Formats: sequence, structure tokens, C-alpha cells
Amino acid sequence: MEKEIEIIPEHDILCAGFPCQPFSKAGKQLGRIDDRGNLFDEIIKILDFRKPTYFILENVPFIAKHDNEETWSVMKTELENLGYEVNHEVYSPQDFGIPQHRQRIFIVGSLNGLEHFSFKTIDNKKVDSIKIEKYIDKNSKTAKALPQVNIDCLNIWQEFLENIPEEIKIPGFPIWSMEFGANYPFEDNYPEKMTVRELSKYKGNFGVSLEGMSRKEIRANLPSYARVTKKFPEWKKRYIRENRKFYEENKKHIENVVKKISTLPSQSWQKLEWNVGDSERNIYNYFLQFRASGIRIKLPNFFPSLVCTNTQKPIIGWEKRYISQKEALRLQSLEGLKLPDNDNAAFKALGNFKLKIAA
Repeated sequence: MEKEIEIIPEHDILCAGFPCQPFSKAGKQLGRIDDRGNLFDEIIKILDFRKPTYFILENVPFIAKHDNEETWSVMKTELENLGYEVNHEVYSPQDFGIPQHRQRIFIVGSLNGLEHFSFKTIDNKKVDSIKIEKYIDKNSKTAKALPQVNIDCLNIWQEFLENIPEEIKIPGFPIWSMEFGANYPFEDNYPEKMTVRELSKYKGNFGVSLEGMSRKEIRANLPSYARVTKKFPEWKKRYIRENRKFYEENKKHIENVVKKISTLPSQSWQKLEWNVGDSERNIYNYFLQFRASGIRIKLPNFFPSLVCTNTQKPIIGWEKRYISQKEALRLQSLEGLKLPDNDNAAFKALGNFKLKIAA
């Protein structure tokens, strides 16, 4: 590294975005013991060798909370030991009128102190409103249409919404339809701790009887989140209770469409996250995402974060299509940048876009 570091020219400002996966709440949170997490150490080496007057670093906000704030405490100390005064703040594009929710922590440092710098000057540039129409093309010719199988899935969930009387509120908690009719234990006992004989008395996904099934068959007929070897966390218990209660109270309205939901090809498609409150009950009025946690429905005021997987691309419901590369570039303030022609490669690049070290 000592010889390689000499290749880096002298510079006044170092800008770097080191890999966020080790510090993201969506990952395993291995921090700096992750091979990608120790790239911060390379930044330290560069700062120590070239001594630029300033630096700007970027990462996910959770880095400041990781390992009970111990990770950030060590990082900050290492930067201060090099002579830098350090400060940080969290911002997201929607703070500045760009309709994308993508919170990031920005860490600044200076060898000359930070009396001349204040995040308040950035705060003053925040806006209260977002003009979403500036970022969406009408009837885009380059956007990928939503596959029919996805539309069929959404139509079933639309039927579900329409079957619930208007006076009954659509749940704000994640709808886990597999719990509709299920009664397997989850409070103090849990399936992985029980014998096949004990489990045979209960019902799994969508009320399917577990009687006469092998251990393998039982597992296949339980929600994936129920296949745990430890007690259920309290938040999961709460969601299970709420879903079972909702079904019992509204069974007469939804039991027929729930049968259709049970035929959907994956458990993630059998979950719905209705994040639009009391707004109109029309799925196609909103932004959509097919996520591992379920089908997310959200208000069209800003886009969810672009991520490194093509399967979670935001969907413009009223046009039944994914966002285009052009729209995604606009959301990232990267208009004019050349992307790979392949959609998968393009959105992987967009979801993993980082600032590079700059001279």
C-alpha cells in the first residue's frame, strides 16, 4: 500500500464514499470486520500520507449508531488523531426538492478548524415542497412495462382492498396474509421448538392443517419468518396478533379473495405494506415496489431509494411501468451520464452510486 499510495496526487480536498453495506440496517451490520467495512482504514492512510486540508465522507446514517455508537466513536477519534476537526449531519435528496428518500450522513473535516463552516448554510437551502411532475415522463417509450404476472398480483390485492367496507380502516401495519386462518404458537412457544406431533394440532399458512405432515412439509406450510430457532421478537409477535385479529373481524368480507392471495407465487407477494393511510383505495394511484418484505404502496410525493437490485425498481402505478433509466438519472441528479444499455446493470450502478476520491 505504501508504494501504491504515492500514486495518489497531492490534493486539497478528499471526497470519499466507502461501502455502506457493513453499516446498513438492511445488511448484517458487521461493521469494520466486514472486508468492505475496513476500506475506511484506507481513507485514514490516504489522509495521513497526503494531509489534504479538508475531507468530505459519505455513508448511511446508521453508521453513527452502529454497535451502540462505538464504531462512529472510534472512526471520529482516528480522524481527530490526524489533526482534523470533525462534524457530521444527515441529509436526503427530498430535503432539497429532489423526490427521492435516500438519507445519508455527510462527515466533514478540516485541519484548519470548522469555525468557517456551518451546516446551517446547507439547512437554509432546504425546501418545503417537491414538484414530482418534473421528474416523471408521461408515457415513457424507454421504460420497462410491468410484467403481466405482477399486474395480476396487484389486481388481486386491489380486489382485497375493494372488499373491505369503507368504514373499516386499511391496516397501517404490514399485512401478512399467511396469518389469515393460522393458529400455530408464537407467543411463548414456537414451531422450531415443537415436535411434529405437537404441531399437528395447529394450522399454518392460510389456515392449512398441519396434521399428518412431515417436519419438512410443516416448515413449507409456515411463514418463512416463523422458521426461527429463538423466540419471536416482540415486534413480530405484535404484527402476527394484529393480522390474525384483523382476519377474524373481517373474514366475511375477504375470505374469498384471500384464497386467491394464497395462490400467489411467493410469500413476499402475499404481504402488503399500505403506506398511504386513508387515501383512495386504488393501488394504481401510487408508487409501488415489490420488496422482500412485501408489496409496498406509497404516496407519489417522493421515490423510495434506488437500490442495487433490479427487482426492487420503483413502479409508477398509474402507468403500470418501472421508472426509466432517464428518470432514475434525474432522481440522482446525474442527467447526461452514460449508463449500460442493460437495465439490470444500469440500475445496479445507480443504486450503488458513490462519490469518488477527488483531487
